[in-house]
Amino acid sequence: MGGLTRRVDLTPAAEELVARLTETHGPVMFHQSGGCCDGSSPMCYPRGEFKVGGADVLLGHVFHDDVPFWMSADQYTYWQHTHLTVDVVPGRGSGFSLEAPEGVRFLIRSRLLTDEELADIEAEPPLPTGADTSG
Repeated sequence: MGGLTRRVDLTPAAEELVARLTETHGPVMFHQSGGCCDGSSPMCYPRGEFKVGGADVLLGHVFHDDVPFWMSADQYTYWQHTHLTVDVVPGRGSGFSLEAPEGVRFLIRSRLLTDEELADIEAEPPLPTGADTSG
């Protein structure tokens, strides 16, 4: 996403897991919805097997800028002032995310964006949505 402010990153542990998942499943993507159960956890899917909605927001790309990270519009309303870091923790989630059979689950860690980051974001174009791109 060029020179735009980074809004999402991976921990080294998450990068290692994404590398394994990509090797096994091919290109992947993340989506964070606001549903029940594990819906508030980032879900990792084979790219193209999860259809993003027109209002979903593309926060950025992770893992060598190759893996898109999408968020539902409702969740983006809550998280738009934060920087997200995807981490991995032991334990199975109850979703359909690719890491579930590994005995681990992805988890979001967040921090508020700095005043400088917020000012940079205000000067940037709006983030793409599912209506703007094919995911």
